[in-house]
Amino acid sequence: MPCMEPDGHSDEGPTDRSAGRPDHGRIHRAPDVLPLDRFNAFTDGVFAIAITLLVLELTVPPVDVRLLPALADEWQEFLGYLISFVFIGGIWVNHAGMTKLMRQADTRAYGIDLLMLLFVAVLPFSTNLMVTRISAPDVEAAVVIYGVNVLLASLALSLLMFYIASERSLVLDGVADETLEAKVRQRWLVIALNVVAIGVAIVLPLAAVGLYLVTTILGIALPLVHLRRRRH
Repeated sequence: MPCMEPDGHSDEGPTDRSAGRPDHGRIHRAPDVLPLDRFNAFTDGVFAIAITLLVLELTVPPVDVRLLPALADEWQEFLGYLISFVFIGGIWVNHAGMTKLMRQADTRAYGIDLLMLLFVAVLPFSTNLMVTRISAPDVEAAVVIYGVNVLLASLALSLLMFYIASERSLVLDGVADETLEAKVRQRWLVIALNVVAIGVAIVLPLAAVGLYLVTTILGIALPLVHLRRRRH
């Protein structure tokens, strides 16, 4: 029982009137922590829009021409669509595999993610640029520009994965360092092949287009193979 002073006040110091009151579901976060659901939702939305824009570049042949020969004449557009679709799909698979291991995001992760999306969003343009100039005299420049676009997107994704792996506060408990390091290492083969393809594009642009296809297939296959091995 607190002692009472002559003026009737308790000898205890000032008390916090909010002490003991329920928090009513208030969520406390560090100032730098941002929600992971919005991080994933916005990224998935940009991926979906970029893939949709790719298919809009495919043209329907007019009705007064033979269908199959007209479609065959558009092989460049279909090839560009395939390469970019698989590339964006590979980035999406890698991104989803990494964010699955996260508990939260922060401002740096948001910033690197936006940098990656900057390069992903311009892929429909660089794809169209490449396929429309594949028979032009300056095809080398168009194929190099596309390769640089793909390389920058790959580097941004790798930077994001490296940052998440190095910032353990963003990662779920129980995730081994080896798991994070393996995901980062997988990206280096894809990036190295992409650099080679850009070099090849200067002298053999059509061969470089084939290398881009191989690179994008590896980008989506490697994480899926790694996931299957972990399950076994």
